[in-house]
Amino acid sequence: MRIALVNDLGLALEALTRVLARAPQHQLAWTARDGAEAVRRCAEDRPDLILMDLMMPVMDGVEATRRIMAATPCAILVVTASVDGSTSRVFDALGAGALDAVNTPGPTGQGAEALLTKIEMLGRLIRVDPVKDSKPPFTARPAGGAPRRWLFAIGASAGGPAALATMLKGFTPDLAAAIVVVQHLDESFAAGLAEWLGQQIALPVWLAKDGDELTPGTVLLPGRDDHLVLTPRGTLAYRREPADYVYRPSVDVFFESVANHWTGAAAGVILTGMGSDGAKGLKKMREARFTTIAQDRATCAVYGMPKAAAELGAAERVLPLGRIAPALQQLISP
Repeated sequence: MRIALVNDLGLALEALTRVLARAPQHQLAWTARDGAEAVRRCAEDRPDLILMDLMMPVMDGVEATRRIMAATPCAILVVTASVDGSTSRVFDALGAGALDAVNTPGPTGQGAEALLTKIEMLGRLIRVDPVKDSKPPFTARPAGGAPRRWLFAIGASAGGPAALATMLKGFTPDLAAAIVVVQHLDESFAAGLAEWLGQQIALPVWLAKDGDELTPGTVLLPGRDDHLVLTPRGTLAYRREPADYVYRPSVDVFFESVANHWTGAAAGVILTGMGSDGAKGLKKMREARFTTIAQDRATCAVYGMPKAAAELGAAERVLPLGRIAPALQQLISP
């Protein structure tokens, strides 16, 4: 991959350059000393991946990420001195479209392997083939009487934290539906995302545990890199398989488990994100006669996952972000 470095500290740039030199399959595209320069350079020469610092003069990494994703979108990995010490800014950057975050490697090489691992993972994501409708075998939901419970299953990736906060603000604590969100994010950020999101909305937000039941008015997020699934008993569980999926946890895997096992009423929602994860699973939910919604292009930070869902015919409705919560609320209104 061609990788660009954006950092105002010379020592940090040197450390990042040394890390890239350890992986000859990657090439340095260019460097920038502030966010404004990065926006200009990206418009002139778009790389495959940008390693973006957060705190910089002229324009910080959050605003640079937002402008790049709006004008010349490409994959962005936040690389900053202390992820734990910059939680709020990290989630602002993720909301603007960054894919992940990692600490800047030290001058003696500490943290280099973690950075290279992140780069390899994002490289696999970037190279994922477009989704194709292979018409996998469909397992229908068990027949039964009138639906007894509502589930909102939501998938998101790049730009997801901010989109989730905006959408979920549309619900009050008496919401008569359980919510499960599968957001692409390293498990080290899971607890931080739950805490951050819980501060933005009126609903309680928890990390899902094996055996959890779905409770109306509660938001559950995956707390591990394993896939979150709905079991035939209607409870949540974690599974390692399929082990070769780029996306962990996978929106497709969760949506497909909902299509196969949820016996109540449900709606599936695909929000902003890079790639195509969730499109096939949303198609299965639609085939199971659940409501399916994709966020529209104009309100997405990254129009990848919703685009794949729309092109596959998985989305029954394509809506601006601000209209998704009202549409869901209308579904469960008496």
